Amino acid sequence: MAKLLSCVLGPRLYKIYRERDSERAPSGVPETPTSVTTPPSSSWDTYYQPRALEKHADSILALASVFWSISYYSSPFAAFYLYRKGYLSLSKVVPFSHYAGTLLLLLAGVACLRGIGRWTNPQYRQFITILEATHRNQSAENKRQLANYNFDFKSWPVDFHWEEPSSRKESRGGPSRQGVALLRPEPLHRGTADTLLNRVKKLPCQITSYLVAHTLGRRMLYPGSVYLLQKALMPVLLQGQARLVEECNGRRAKLLAFDGNEIDTMFVDRRGAAEPQGQKLVICCEGNAGFYEVGCISTPLEAGYSVLGWNHPGFAGSTGVPFPQNEANAMDVVVQFAIHRLGFQPQDIIIYAWSIGGFTATWAAMSYPDISAVILDASFDDLVPLALKVMPDSWRGLVTRTVRQHLNLNNAEQLCRYQGPVLLIRRTKDEIITTTVPEDIMSNRGNDLLLKLLQYRYPRVMAEEGLRVVRQWLEASSQLEEASIYSRWEVEEDWCLSVLRSYQAEHGPDFPWSVGEDMDADGRQQLALFLAQKHLHNFEATHCTPLPAQNFQMPWHL
Repeated sequence: MAKLLSCVLGPRLYKIYRERDSERAPSGVPETPTSVTTPPSSSWDTYYQPRALEKHADSILALASVFWSISYYSSPFAAFYLYRKGYLSLSKVVPFSHYAGTLLLLLAGVACLRGIGRWTNPQYRQFITILEATHRNQSAENKRQLANYNFDFKSWPVDFHWEEPSSRKESRGGPSRQGVALLRPEPLHRGTADTLLNRVKKLPCQITSYLVAHTLGRRMLYPGSVYLLQKALMPVLLQGQARLVEECNGRRAKLLAFDGNEIDTMFVDRRGAAEPQGQKLVICCEGNAGFYEVGCISTPLEAGYSVLGWNHPGFAGSTGVPFPQNEANAMDVVVQFAIHRLGFQPQDIIIYAWSIGGFTATWAAMSYPDISAVILDASFDDLVPLALKVMPDSWRGLVTRTVRQHLNLNNAEQLCRYQGPVLLIRRTKDEIITTTVPEDIMSNRGNDLLLKLLQYRYPRVMAEEGLRVVRQWLEASSQLEEASIYSRWEVEEDWCLSVLRSYQAEHGPDFPWSVGEDMDADGRQQLALFLAQKHLHNFEATHCTPLPAQNFQMPWHL
């Protein structure tokens, strides 16, 4: 009877992976008392095949879930319509509640029938036995057996807790009540006394900004967190996850962040491979509709690196909602997991981000300054210009206030706090992070990210002359144009390197540098072009084109 109840309440099982011979337990090692014997390897090379009763019940419950999601998103409009028609009176609501209660009972009955269908299936009973054994005892053998199943991630046991590192509070002070530290925006009206009257005047605007951010704004910024989109992408995500596990020997793990969100991760270990880059770990930060199952993780994988992918809060197996604080909390536990559980030193970790993933990447670089390098692909400097681009001009004040207070993705500000090597990849046909049209390459916000970084690190070089020549170089939309501008200014790379190395040897590596203050205009222009060319590479493609492995290069450093 207990097993039947477990089948009723258990998670949905999607796939049973092929069992890898390298993961079998050694024949001479006895099993732990709570371990479960696995079936022969021939039964593992298949999708899970539910019995007819479970299959039809699952279809009904899935359909009900979709209808509930549609009802949730349309509830404000439905409530307004019902109110206008007079259907929200007590005489109308009571019968409706009876219908709703009857429907819930029917769905509960369908769930029980699904449980019976699972109970009659030996594969599901085997799975639920392993899952229960793993929750009782997270031994290596039990976790190895559980990794052969793909099921609803909410039932996966937690593998790593944000508080697990013993030295955390001693070395970093520990997170605050809300979580890890973020850079807070400056007040819109500096110098204004924060009196009670001013607070009351601001209250309507603050309430409006909060409502916009938590309803329309968050879903526009992170469409991957919308349940209906995830439901439509589920077959593709399952296929991508199967490829990572079966072909790349990926290991899935659940991390518990400071805010209680559970973060879905996938680790591919290449440290045992012959290629030296396998000793380096690339942590991948996906875009606003990207998932590690089908995202930018494929680029460093093809290049031979060890890779750790993770999903934003609210994406696929990760819980929560993707607001900046939650994003930073998630990134923090991912980095902690890489260092304290996977065993990588910060000097061996590279942060690679695509698009909106630049926020968490730059936060990690700012918060973990010993990280080896940062690579930002198709990313931007600040969210406000891109948000204003898609909203009406009459909403300018509301949009700016909402972004600054609730969705402040200040990538450039965070990146300037990082002292290590940085590479920016600009898509020359990018249609997403341009503020006008894709053909107008100067409206690409990746340009602003480069300029702000160089102006912070080399303020004397990036004075008027240097800034002007870098802007001319950024206007190049092809490699031929880029080389033409570079050669026109007759940049002497050996001279530039000698100047930078001499300054570093005399003053140390910490930015900002005052190099260039005693240099003539021609020298500053050469140095500015040299630095721009080393920090930004062009890729002739649109925003969503996968980056080829040959374009995944380590950033330049002295």
